[in-house]
Amino acid sequence: MITIAIPRSPSLPDMAQPLVQFPDRLLEHADAVERHVDSFLASEADRWERVDASLVPPLSALRELVGAGGKRLRPAFCFAGYIGAGGNPSDPLVLDAGGALELLHTFALVHDDVMDGSDFRRSMPAIHKRFADLHTSESWSGEARRFGEGIAILVGDIAYVYADQLAGRCSRAAGDVLAAIWDELRVELCVGQSLDLLGTALRRTDLQTASRIATYKSGKYTVERPLHLGAALAGGTAELADALSAIGLPLGEAFQLRDDVLGVFGDAEATGKPVGDDLREGKPTALLAHASAATKSTAERVLLERVGAQDLSRTEISALHELIIETGALAKVESQIEDLTVAAHAAIAKASLADPAAAWLNDLADYVAWRDR
Repeated sequence: MITIAIPRSPSLPDMAQPLVQFPDRLLEHADAVERHVDSFLASEADRWERVDASLVPPLSALRELVGAGGKRLRPAFCFAGYIGAGGNPSDPLVLDAGGALELLHTFALVHDDVMDGSDFRRSMPAIHKRFADLHTSESWSGEARRFGEGIAILVGDIAYVYADQLAGRCSRAAGDVLAAIWDELRVELCVGQSLDLLGTALRRTDLQTASRIATYKSGKYTVERPLHLGAALAGGTAELADALSAIGLPLGEAFQLRDDVLGVFGDAEATGKPVGDDLREGKPTALLAHASAATKSTAERVLLERVGAQDLSRTEISALHELIIETGALAKVESQIEDLTVAAHAAIAKASLADPAAAWLNDLADYVAWRDR
């Protein structure tokens, strides 16, 4: 096989810049949400330290993970939906809504790393790895792996409860509609993760499964539901919610498809996770579905059968990169991302959104589709 350079940051052919940055106003909001969550977690750590100092390391680990970066996409979409529905940008409740989404996302990341056995997150040791290593270095009693995973599960649970606390402030102010959206968002997130685990275990490589996972594991809770949550906080109508779904559903799928591409081809320094992790985990993605449908030779099928093997070598990962490119799978996914993004832009143009939400959403759509992390 010939050596093929791993593509980075694919872009639309007619785009002058390969990447689109966050709108400045949304970056400001993301920073405000981060400070809000950090202050909340700091006060919680202080509170529980007075009960027992040994509770500080897990809470500190949660605080560090939240502050270690991330795209802050969910608070950004929530804020865009809120402003689009006529919300007051100075209302502190919008920071609670963004903070709830960010903490719920952190819960999902921590648990996801345990389920997948991923050792790194945001360029630092995953929570379960961090505490397993601590257990080993301190020669504590019991099994280090079980201890690390147990602490990580609890850290994720704490993040989930804190997310509910912040969301509860919003639902008490905005009523049953917002509470119902929050409930559905959380269920959809767990359903999506269940589909992902089952698809991986059953080695499913069909496009229908990949699309369903993309919608529920990530798409809805990253884009559509945060838009709904923000609009509900501002008192938005059911008609606006439908318009936001027309934006959020295709864009959420584009988000997950880009995540899948980055999970296979992304730069570890940018993504914060080792190259090839998704291939070692055997994630049922559209990339693998297209590649599986297009393979012709026995050698190609044998190579694809290695997907999901924990001992998958770097040589095999490189060979899989080539196979995904040569079968046209990568090109098909890139084309699908472009089509979905075009559909989202069209839906934004049709939606009746207060200024400047439409401009923000157009920028966010391009960022989601053509980011490199």
